Amino acid sequence: MSKDAVINQEAVETVKVIIKDVETAMLSTISEGGINSRPMQTQDIEFDGDLWFLTKKDTSKYKEIMENPNVNVAYVGKSYVSIRGTAEIVDDLNRKKELWNKMYEKFLDTTYDDPNIILIKIRTETAEYWETGDRMKTVKAFFRKMTGQRQEKDSELNKTVDLHK
Repeated sequence: MSKDAVINQEAVETVKVIIKDVETAMLSTISEGGINSRPMQTQDIEFDGDLWFLTKKDTSKYKEIMENPNVNVAYVGKSYVSIRGTAEIVDDLNRKKELWNKMYEKFLDTTYDDPNIILIKIRTETAEYWETGDRMKTVKAFFRKMTGQRQEKDSELNKTVDLHK
């Protein structure tokens, strides 16, 4: 495995740990009027560099993605991650069935085989994350900042990583 592949795998693993328990993400799309963000239910699948969401075709996010596929997805939990990527619309009945659960049926008032239901697949490009779950790490970084000391490379709370090297 190349050095870049190892770094990429470490980045994916770090992001996976941060987002694994966050049920709702904020998906931002671009429209003529600017940037629009809305909450989306994260699919309960292993993060491998791609993100999946269910939605309906008759929504503004669908139209916005069709016009401009550049998106951002933000997760907030014990730590924070902001993921930039490219969205594509996927209409795969088997994949919809695999990701579907009764909650969607009630919330969306339909079934997975409704032709209006589609998947959004986001091919992630970069992620910027802030690890704040480690209270001691956070306190040390805050103290260094307040006293004007430089941050040590290993203790930085914020990192930007390329997920597809």
